[in-house]
Amino acid sequence: MRDGTVDLAFRRWDRPRLLAGTRMRTPVGVLEVVSVNRVAARTITADEARRAGAASRRELLDMLAGRPDRPIYRVELRYAGVDPRAVLREQGELSDSDRDALRARLTRLDEASRHGPWTRQALEIIARQPAVRAPDLAAELGLETVVFKRDVRKLKEFGLTESLEVGYRLSPRGAAFLRET
Repeated sequence: MRDGTVDLAFRRWDRPRLLAGTRMRTPVGVLEVVSVNRVAARTITADEARRAGAASRRELLDMLAGRPDRPIYRVELRYAGVDPRAVLREQGELSDSDRDALRARLTRLDEASRHGPWTRQALEIIARQPAVRAPDLAAELGLETVVFKRDVRKLKEFGLTESLEVGYRLSPRGAAFLRET
């Protein structure tokens, strides 16, 4: 994706699920949807299959064989840059204004929460128990897993946490914030 070798995706959908101009954060960075078009399987070329990451046209068509009742959509993508959260995460030193802005944002989250202040507790439990399953962390805090995960996604938006294969960890920015407040 980053170097443009892969710039297409093919999906079977009942209707288009993306619009041109949509930007998505992915593990490789931000991707932008250039176009979304309905296509017939017979019109997909070997070059398009390679541009979608398949070894051959046959391999791509085999991957699309499921749900033959749904049309195929060709999604053209372009790499649009680094995920801004990844840049934030790496900030291991915070200015006074960065710290104040984060504190204000987290205070707003705490005040708006139906289950009371949670941001500091979530940061502290992740710091103490990195790479621990979300259900275990949620139970320790007396929260439903879905609520805990939603909360951690909010922290991730500010560059304070990182998702791991299992669980989470504080980012350098999150560790600095916790240490300095």
